[in-house]
Amino acid sequence: MQTNANLAKDLDSILTSIKQASLAIYTILQKNLGEYTQSTNATGDTQLQADVQADLIVQNAFKTLSCVKQICSEEQENAIPLCENGLYSIAYDPLDGSSLMGANLSVGSIFGIYQGDFLPQNLVASAYVVYGMVVGIGFASLLKEGVNYFTYDGEKFGLQKCLKLASKGKLNATGGTQKNWSKAHKAKMESLFDAGYRLRYSGAMVPDLHHILVKGGGLFSYPATSDAPKGKLRMLFEVFPFAFIFERAGGKAVFVDEAVLIDALESKTTPLLKLQPKHLHDTTPCHFGSIWEIDFVSR
Repeated sequence: MQTNANLAKDLDSILTSIKQASLAIYTILQKNLGEYTQSTNATGDTQLQADVQADLIVQNAFKTLSCVKQICSEEQENAIPLCENGLYSIAYDPLDGSSLMGANLSVGSIFGIYQGDFLPQNLVASAYVVYGMVVGIGFASLLKEGVNYFTYDGEKFGLQKCLKLASKGKLNATGGTQKNWSKAHKAKMESLFDAGYRLRYSGAMVPDLHHILVKGGGLFSYPATSDAPKGKLRMLFEVFPFAFIFERAGGKAVFVDEAVLIDALESKTTPLLKLQPKHLHDTTPCHFGSIWEIDFVSR
């Protein structure tokens, strides 16, 4: 069994590769206006040139690590084998929110680091990169509580703070087309806004969840909708990594089955990290937030 010292060494090398890849991706973003290609990714989304370029950058960054056994990307149909004797499987979204590039809004990257196969119980660390006025990286692992947040100052990455969530926040970021929400979800969101919660939703998962982490609390949700009953966010590349991050930050991340509200007073909730994907690209509805907000949407 791997010791904490060995795990720390491996995670440090993986984080170093993520930092290097993030700077290369940021360079691409500064020269790209959101041009589309003629190709689609594994789930049928039309790819942007930046999606393809970012994916190749991350692939090349992890190819140099002997501790990485395999990687899988939102942009690829199947996992890519790397080092046969490696311990880790890394699932990543190389460019989250890339459709917002033409509007010059923040986008990001997401990484889930699994020790063994691509299963949520195997997560040992997660990271996200937010590309805004600066390049910022949030990193969480089993080795410590909280989420370390690094920013690049033009020469190196420096640790800015350890992000932790309060028990209750004031931000509400909720996705999906509103006319396709369930009545239960719509009622809950309206109740939060009536209580003074502020809407903060850009359409990109990384900056919206990062905003909640930096502000110390709130709720992010992408519920089941009539046009997407299984949600739109992918378990391995987006949902599980951020569920791990929010739990390490002192919050919760759950799947809420609001359909049972027809016959019951409480929703059926399942921790997101208890879900079991059947395919690399499976999706799920999801809620991330402070403890109070998650308890609220579970009622």
